[in-house]
Amino acid sequence: MSQTVSAAATSTAATSTAAADAAHAGAPDPLASGLRPLALDVAAPLAGYYLLHSAFGLSEFAALAWSSAFPAARTILGLLGERRLNLWATLMLTVNLAGLALTFVTGDARLMIAKDGGLSGTVALAILVSGLIGRSVMTPMLMPFLTKGQRDRTAAWHRLVEGRAAGSRAFRRHERLFAGVWGTALLAECVARVVGAFTLPVSTMAWLSTVLLIGAIVAGSVFGRIAADPMERLVRAEAEAPTAA
Repeated sequence: MSQTVSAAATSTAATSTAAADAAHAGAPDPLASGLRPLALDVAAPLAGYYLLHSAFGLSEFAALAWSSAFPAARTILGLLGERRLNLWATLMLTVNLAGLALTFVTGDARLMIAKDGGLSGTVALAILVSGLIGRSVMTPMLMPFLTKGQRDRTAAWHRLVEGRAAGSRAFRRHERLFAGVWGTALLAECVARVVGAFTLPVSTMAWLSTVLLIGAIVAGSVFGRIAADPMERLVRAEAEAPTAA
């Protein structure tokens, strides 16, 4: 934002700010709105699973089945009510369904290790496919952090995502790159875990699996900046553009 250089300009800016604050007084907080889908579609199903499985003693299959109800409902309501696919809810539902299918893999420690790799592989494929079709599941996750809860940046974000801004094409390109980085990192972790499950001692994979997952997350976070930083610059430029309203 440009700074004022005179008393008159300062007064005008103060008046405009006051008017904007009054106009947004009853509006929802952009940061809260951006984080809400992550809380509802990711945190809630995960918390439900661990609560049902660990605290209430339900079997893994039952806990996954019950914790799938909420993302399933969110997915259906999104399709029926808003005519759009709730990407995060659909992803969590897909992961839970994959988990339900893999719960029948029991009795072999190596298969159990490979099963966890299969779940991360499901997430990786979902991220990669969503990026290829232009509906990246990673984009909503980025929004709260790149817009920083500022209304002008949030509005700029929506213009870029919806193709109504000059930088939309570049934004989409970096959006796909970000999904590609994370999908590749998680897919590599999946392959390494499955290969390790059948080639390395189980005692080694017991700790190496966690290292591989942490490594994939770190790699996604570090290399994801290659795409996230340009996306943030595009959001900032669009928010500061003279035509932005």
